[in-house]
Amino acid sequence: MKAGKLITGLVSGAAIGAAIGLLFAPKKGADTRKSITDTGDSYLKGAKGKISDLSDSLNQKVEAIKERSKAATSGNKVEEKFHDTKADIHDMRAS
Repeated sequence: MKAGKLITGLVSGAAIGAAIGLLFAPKKGADTRKSITDTGDSYLKGAKGKISDLSDSLNQKVEAIKERSKAATSGNKVEEKFHDTKADIHDMRAS
């Protein structure tokens, strides 16, 4: 849910910035369009970086859960490990 809010915020910010730029910038049309394109590209690169970071974080959490599952099935405390893993998944969804 946080990633959705981030993307919504980035898109909203880009749209508002573009609108304000068009209204108040005394530049030629070509200059204004280039400025808007550059700003949009900058926001897009930032969003891609955030999404990549989020993806890496989720992959690490999934791998940790897999490792815990493997350790849990080989030990005597299978039920306890199951509940720990279930709690981790719940925490991951909440964040």
